[in-house]
Amino acid sequence: MESSRPCSSCRQRTLVSDDVAGCLICSSCGIVQEFDNFQHHFGGISGPTGTFVHTGTAGSGSVYNSKEMKIYKAKEALENLTSLLKFSPSKTIEVRIMVETITEGEYGQGDWFPVFIGACAYVVMRKDNKSLPLTEVADKVGCDFYELGRMVNRVVRHLQLKLPEFDIVNSFERAVQSCFGAVSMGKDKIERMLKQGIFLVQCMVKWYLTTGRRPLPVVVAVLVFVAQLNELNVRIDDVAMELRAVVSTSRLRYKELLESLVKVAQALPWGKDISIKNIVKNAPFVIQYMEVKSMSKSGKNKKKKSLEHVGFDLDDLVGDCLNREDEYGLVNCGLANDSQYFEIKGKSDCSRWSTEDFEMLKISPDCLSKMYLEFSDEVCNTQSVVGERVNDNSRKRGRQFDLFDCKEWWKGKSDLCKKLLFKQILEKDVGLNAMPPSFVSGCLAYQRRREKIKAAKLRIDKIMCLPNVDSGDDNKLCISECMSFGKKRRRGSRMKIDVDWEDFIIETLLLHQVEEEEIEKGHYNTLLDLHVFNSGTM
Repeated sequence: MESSRPCSSCRQRTLVSDDVAGCLICSSCGIVQEFDNFQHHFGGISGPTGTFVHTGTAGSGSVYNSKEMKIYKAKEALENLTSLLKFSPSKTIEVRIMVETITEGEYGQGDWFPVFIGACAYVVMRKDNKSLPLTEVADKVGCDFYELGRMVNRVVRHLQLKLPEFDIVNSFERAVQSCFGAVSMGKDKIERMLKQGIFLVQCMVKWYLTTGRRPLPVVVAVLVFVAQLNELNVRIDDVAMELRAVVSTSRLRYKELLESLVKVAQALPWGKDISIKNIVKNAPFVIQYMEVKSMSKSGKNKKKKSLEHVGFDLDDLVGDCLNREDEYGLVNCGLANDSQYFEIKGKSDCSRWSTEDFEMLKISPDCLSKMYLEFSDEVCNTQSVVGERVNDNSRKRGRQFDLFDCKEWWKGKSDLCKKLLFKQILEKDVGLNAMPPSFVSGCLAYQRRREKIKAAKLRIDKIMCLPNVDSGDDNKLCISECMSFGKKRRRGSRMKIDVDWEDFIIETLLLHQVEEEEIEKGHYNTLLDLHVFNSGTM
């Protein structure tokens, strides 16, 4: 049956219907006409279905309906995100249960749903008091940091949860494993860095350097400092990029850590010579002093450890050098038992030789000469033995004598090397009782505004208090001062004025009878709106 409609190609009215394909074909040129395969079907809601579109399915070739396909894709997105975050199967199940609880089993789709999954993953980890930086979750999700934070707040409010405080110690342990886990380092060195870092992190908590601040820059600062102590060459920029922390903030926290250690070092005998530039070299002494202070128990009748224990004990140093014969090449030289002369019999005895002790020895000059000859022979024998072992001990003999080779400065016996509660941290003494930086800066700001108020009052009084008009001498003096002042200005000299915008605002508020206590708070915009612009006078 030919159609009356012309062909789209040859414009001939020779269109016929193909019963197999259900399309119109031009019998003249053979072109298949487009969009002519619609077939009208009679019937109601339960009538015959269409040829190409089936209501309620997810498309051609799918056995799921639209709701089932939405849930399937949502679960797939959840599995992908938890795998990127390296969650265990049990944690993944917890995240899925939380998502189902909030959405009532409907899940979701769109750009908001991955952000919602990331928020649930963060809440699950925080509930178990495990470290998971919010910046890392935002990076895996591919969203803004603040957008993810708002979603976390909505999830917490909906579930009416009370999350525990952020554990900065766990965050530091996670940072050490992520930064130095793949590096070929011994377990002892990593364990040493962990203990030193936990000690410094909890010291920063005691100094209120973590209060009201983001924890990751603090972790970066401590990690870089501990790496420098263990002779590892790392940069703050690299560690901050690895942990997704702000570089500038990390540098500021690192500077604050150095400044705090310098303050602690002032208690040492050479503390005046320690500054930020050389604190890293003196850090072993400072940290040893902090460790001894933290282990001291105040309030009990026990002997306290003082600054004399910081550094090196000469008795231990000499005894250790004499006993380590293999390292210094003293083999079979008869010096194995010589360290007994440097030992102390008891803790109650004095650790220093007195004049009476030397008199009790009663060594004759002949005995001293004989001892000197024997010592000379032993030194000669020692030099011969050392000459034979040049290849084996070249590295040890080639280096300079270091006191740290004889006695290790880091003990790791303090309770601050373990994770403690905040109350327990505050009870420890590490040689410095600092106030929160925000409180200190606030006090300094109050003091600065108080001084500005005094200066403003002096300027106002100087302008408002006119000279005495009854005295002619005063008038002459005032005129001469004005003339001299004019001459000085004509010579080109400039008057030094130390006044800024804050001084003008303070003067304006004082002229409008604003209380000084209100001005000291620094809320200038509010005070100007209340007392200046709404008072009817300028």
